Amino acid sequence: MSPFILATLLLGLGLGTTITFASSHWLLAWMGLEMSTLAIIPLMAQHYHPRAVEAATKYFLTQATAAAMLLFASTTNAWLSGQWEIQQMSHPLPVTMITIALALKIGLAPLHSWLPEVLQGLDLTTGLILSTWQKLAPFALLLQIQANNPTILILLGITSTLVGGWGGLNQTQLRKVLAYSSIAHLGWMILVLQFSPSLTFLTLITYFLMTFSTFLVFKLNEATNINSLATSWTKAPAITALAPLVLLSLGGLPPLTGFMPKWLILQELTKQDLAPIATLAALTALLSLYFYLRLTYAMTLTMSPNTLNISPSWRLPSSQHTLPLAISTTATLTLLPLTPAMTSLLAL
Repeated sequence: MSPFILATLLLGLGLGTTITFASSHWLLAWMGLEMSTLAIIPLMAQHYHPRAVEAATKYFLTQATAAAMLLFASTTNAWLSGQWEIQQMSHPLPVTMITIALALKIGLAPLHSWLPEVLQGLDLTTGLILSTWQKLAPFALLLQIQANNPTILILLGITSTLVGGWGGLNQTQLRKVLAYSSIAHLGWMILVLQFSPSLTFLTLITYFLMTFSTFLVFKLNEATNINSLATSWTKAPAITALAPLVLLSLGGLPPLTGFMPKWLILQELTKQDLAPIATLAALTALLSLYFYLRLTYAMTLTMSPNTLNISPSWRLPSSQHTLPLAISTTATLTLLPLTPAMTSLLAL
């Protein structure tokens, strides 16, 4: 792809998300979502592989459905209440429709089935953009609307944590594992959205850090399935030693950074007299932890038995920059002691 075209698409991606951030009118927010969707589709299909084209087509159809539902719901709200302001949603019908549309956009269960299939067809860089940046604009809208019926958010959240845990158990493709990991983390964010929006924002930022590290580790090793992780120790021994900690941080184990949002979310749910929901969410985290441990085992405790007839990739010089990986990995592993500062900063 030409650098000029790539720069234009990335500019459109950033501009669409920024327009959604800055808008208070539903039409402008919808326009920003459409701009970011149309900008990422050529990035998805840039390699002309049949799987990439299939993933781009599935993503386009899903996002078009969600955008049509969002536009219909905002028009219905304007018809019922006479205004287009995002923060003035009052009628429960358009609020519920918009919540479902945004859940489809970010891939919350039970509207999740497109996400693993789309992510599986993409390269790791585009998959990273889809898993992180593309979540920002829908979450900005979810944080602004006031849900009249909190039950739907709790149902979406607990279903996502269950599906994200169960769905990743039998996967051998790393991109599908990361897709189900994304679904599970989104479920945690949605669970606490109505009670503490700032805690949802903190969880989103922490998830971005951990996912960024994980994608970069897999990209450095050029790994797309579990078996290919077994050769990582010959390519980058230091990264192979740190990668299990990154994966366990995604699973939410102390004393790693990933424990912080789960700990605060469980505390907030308990304060809201939702102890059964908190207990169920904590149990679903064990499901996710299982497949993170599978990846850890394959990466650090096994050796590849295959005799490869190609040039050993670990003997070739790597052209990838490791500074972003070093910074994100350090943040993924060591930010838990800063929990009091972060909670004070966000006034949780």
